Formats: sequence, C-alpha cells, structure tokens
Amino acid sequence: MCGIVGAVSTRNIVPVLVQGLQRLEYRGYDSCGVAVYDQGLRRARSTSRVAELLTQVHREAIEGTTGIAHTRWATHGAPAVHNAHPHFSHGPGTAAADRAGRVALVHNGIIENHDELRASLKAKGYHFASQTDTEVICHLVDSLYEGDLFEAVKSAVKRLHGAYAIAVFCKDEPLRVVGARAGSPLILGVGKEGGENFLASDAMALAGVTDQIVYLEEGDVVDMQLGKYWVEDRSHKPVTRAVKTVQAHSGAAELGPYRHYMQKEIFEQPRAIADTLEGVQSIVPELFGDGAYSVFKEIDSVLILACGTSYYSGCTAKYWLEGIAKIPTQVEIASEYRYRESVPNPRTLVVTISQSGETADTLAALRHARELGMEHTLTVCNVGTSAMVRECKLAYITRAGAEIGVASTKAFTTQLAGLFLLTLALAQVKGRITESQEAAHLKAMRHLPAALTAVLALEPQIIGWAEQFAGKENALFLGRGLHYPIALEGALKLKEITYIHAEAYAAGELKHGPLALVTSQMPVVTVAPNDTLLEKLKSNMQEVRARGGVLYVLADADTRIESEDGIHVIRMPEHYGPLSPLLHVVPLQLLAYHTACARGTDVDKPRNLAKSVTVE
Repeated sequence: MCGIVGAVSTRNIVPVLVQGLQRLEYRGYDSCGVAVYDQGLRRARSTSRVAELLTQVHREAIEGTTGIAHTRWATHGAPAVHNAHPHFSHGPGTAAADRAGRVALVHNGIIENHDELRASLKAKGYHFASQTDTEVICHLVDSLYEGDLFEAVKSAVKRLHGAYAIAVFCKDEPLRVVGARAGSPLILGVGKEGGENFLASDAMALAGVTDQIVYLEEGDVVDMQLGKYWVEDRSHKPVTRAVKTVQAHSGAAELGPYRHYMQKEIFEQPRAIADTLEGVQSIVPELFGDGAYSVFKEIDSVLILACGTSYYSGCTAKYWLEGIAKIPTQVEIASEYRYRESVPNPRTLVVTISQSGETADTLAALRHARELGMEHTLTVCNVGTSAMVRECKLAYITRAGAEIGVASTKAFTTQLAGLFLLTLALAQVKGRITESQEAAHLKAMRHLPAALTAVLALEPQIIGWAEQFAGKENALFLGRGLHYPIALEGALKLKEITYIHAEAYAAGELKHGPLALVTSQMPVVTVAPNDTLLEKLKSNMQEVRARGGVLYVLADADTRIESEDGIHVIRMPEHYGPLSPLLHVVPLQLLAYHTACARGTDVDKPRNLAKSVTVE
C-alpha cells in the first residue's frame, strides 16, 4: 500500500528517494510523487509508474538535499495528480494553484476527523487543492508553525484521530524532516556517510542505502536533521529507540527466466518451504519462542485473526488444530472481529497471520483481543522485524523471502507450513499425538519441497485449462472439508489477477442455491483429493454435470475420476494426507496466473489492489 521515503543529506537525494519508491512498488499504488527543498519547495507527481516520475524529475531538473517521496493507494479522492502526494500547504492569501507553499507532507493511513479539521482550516483562509485527508494534515501543521517544525508536528498530531505515518519538511528550515506515526509503520534509517538520515515506511525502501534501522513505536515523533536525530514518545518525553542492523532485500529482485514475479514466486515455493522448515529437527514448543511451553500448557482454545489470503490459511489450520491437536479453534476476519461483541477467554491463544506483519486490520484486532484480557499471543509472519512480531509474545517467522506480486503465493504456503508446525507442537504439549505420529508428520513435511516440485511439473496441462478460462467471466470453485479453504483461495487468486468473477463453495452447499448458476458457460473447478469425503464430492460433481456444467478436476491418482465429455481431469502426483492443501493450492495459483496472462492483465500489480494493506 502507500509508501514513504524521506531524507536529509549533503548530496542530491532525489535518486535515493525515487529508488526507494521503486523498491516499494510491489506494495501497490496508483500515484506517486517526490518533493525537495531547492530555494523553496519543488515537486513532481504522476498517476503512472515510478519510472515515469523519474523521467519527469530529470526533465524538470528537480534536485535537493532534503526531500520526501510517496506512493499512494487512493482512499480519499480519486487517483489523480492533484490528489497525489506530496502535498503543499496553501495558507491564507495563497492561490490553490500556486506550486510554492511552506510545508510539504506525505502520509500513510486515514484521518477520521478530516472533515471537522478541513472546515476549521477553511475558516482560517486555507485553500484545498485536493479531496485528500492528507492535505488537511499539511495545512494543520502550517497553521501551527511558529518557527519550529518539530513543535508544530507535535501539536498537530494531538488533533488527529485515526491512523497515520507522516513525513514533513518546511522551506523555512532546510535540512530538517519530521516524522510521526500512530497505527501505520514508520522507521528511521541512520545513514553511514555525511551525517545523512532517512525515514521510510518499510526497511526495504532503504536497502543498499543503510542497514541501521530504528523502529519507531506507536505515538513516536522523530526530528531528523543532518548528523543527528531525536525521538519523543506519545507523551512527548525524549526516548531512546534501539538501532538494529537489518538486512533488507531490494524489491527489485531479478526475474530471471520468468515473465512475472508471481510466476517466479510460485516456482520458488519448494525453496521457500525448505527454508521455512530449516532447522526443524524435532517438534518443540520453543520453535515459537521462549516461554512457549508454559503458554501452550495453559491455553484451552485458539483464536485466529487474519485478512484475505492469510485468513484462508487460518481456515485451513482450523481443520488441523481441531482434528489433530483437538483444540477448539475460531477463525475471525480481523476487520470484523473488533467491531462485534465477542466472549473473551483469557486461556485463548490468539494467533495472528500476516505476510507483511503490518496489516492494519490484523494489528487492530490483536490489540482489541489484548484489551479484552487475552494476553497469550502468537504470530505467523514473513517479516521478523514487523510490528506484528514486536507486539506478539510468540512468533514463527516464515522464510518465504520478499514477495513482490500482489497476489500472495509462497507466503500462503509457508504460512500453512508454520501453522502445521504449531498444530503439532500444541498436540505434543497436550499429549494428543504419539511419537510415531509426530515422526510421520515431520517426514511428510520434509518431503514437501520434492512433492511441490512434482506438482509444478503440471504447468503445461494447466496452461491448457487457462486458455479455456480466458474467455469466461464467471467461475465456481468447489472443495470439501480441509480443501474448502483451498477452493476459496483458488477463487480469490482468479478474481484478483484475471478480473473474472469467481466464487467458492463447500461442495455440499451446491444444492442450497449456487446450483442455479451452473450452465455450460460456467466452469466449475473441483479440488478432489482421495480423502474420506471423496464419494460425497463425486455426488456433488454429478449434480454439476446433470445441469450441463463443465468440470475441471484436480484429482489424486487413485480417485478413479476420468476425463470425459464435460470433465477435464489433471492428476496430482501423490496423495498427501493432512498436508494435501499445500499441494492442491499450487495448480490453482498457476491457473489464475496463466489465465491472467491469456487475458493480458497486469499480473503483478492488479487494479485497485495493494500488497501491504496498512489502512483500515
């Protein structure tokens, strides 16, 4: 989602700012911009890609030693240049169209009381050139400025309701950038040369620039100048935040032989799973952190909080946790959980799942659960330095590596691997698994990279399916039991990147309504492992065929489901028991990918979507 980069230096900092934006492009955006101090405020903004912004910067010879930059995912106001960040203040007596202002500001998040603040600022004579809540903050800082930007920002944030990470500079104080955060991530990068310092919403933006990172905490305000910086907490008391060495990887990873990052990341899954399981020689609670044994011993239920693809990994884990560990498990959409009355249980293990570890809804749901008295918290997350990891007592860090494509693939399967390990650890502590069962599960997990490699070899057959799907506008996905969440994930992938309307159902629900949709023009994708529900699933498939529906079936080798008129079958290399979801989801990822290629959509950056959703 929205990305921030800011800098104070003795060199022209524009190339660093733009490069930082390029490294954040994977998060998703619909406009971008950069502003610098150059005997006043100058900026360039674009609703195209960062590459076009760079062309504009060169054309207009924009240079400066102090600056801020931003990628925006539209919330308030359409994706248009006048709504793009950075915003300039237009105080009383200044024409709204005047490019020169006093204060420049970028912002991630949403300000809930922007209407009230806008009305107050208009009454003071401020002119608004955009529909954004961000411009309100810019004018507010300007209205409070009395020669000290740090003090003006501290006064301004006291009046903001909502979530924000901001970076601000003022033409009257060159070589000074002020940042603040509440509900959205912001980091400080301590430069290695010339006393330069940086702000960013993600350490990845500073990869190759500095590895010395300060993670600002909730309510912090930071004053960044040449050769120095200081931080005050939410009560405006000076604090010292630890400087950590962080080896962030550039988002501009090499594509190699692949057409898109999504395809590359699908094929990286064997390696990602192997890396995620590296060092797991046996099942011990300490895989999840110090003190995990005592926590696991005490809890009597699990609450999973997540959004999107991570939510579907949690839905899959519910089957494992209840079926293997025999622990009652509830899975909640994070954005809904904190807005309803629920019954808290202090003996619940609250598990959050997030690829980025910065998902705003999931962080808010975690904090809500803790406010209700549920202090046993654990996260399964791909970013060890994220807010989610810092705020949970226990964690399992997946090692998927940087995921650039907006549609998650390897992050999903590594989450499943981490959640299966959690299931085994809880089952062990609760005495609900034998040593031989544990050994068998571990053996199956170690074989996953090889099993996934065999599934990826099915790509040519899936391309054949994709050519038939490319002309469709609707699709159904069916699964039963453990594979129903995989059907949901398959439908999500298809609609995310192909824009085909796709829905998923538990197959037994067909006759309770969805069967009315089935015609010869409605492809029906069916996940058909050889499990205890197979015969029930075959009956559901016959219901589809009787209505003229065309089936596309992912079947295990021994299911005795054959290709015939109206039934297209791809055989999976082997049946994989409880871990079968990790294998069956891969053909669905490939189906979505190749269908998107056939339709000519922007695979890695689908419209209207963002990689890291850091606003509510």
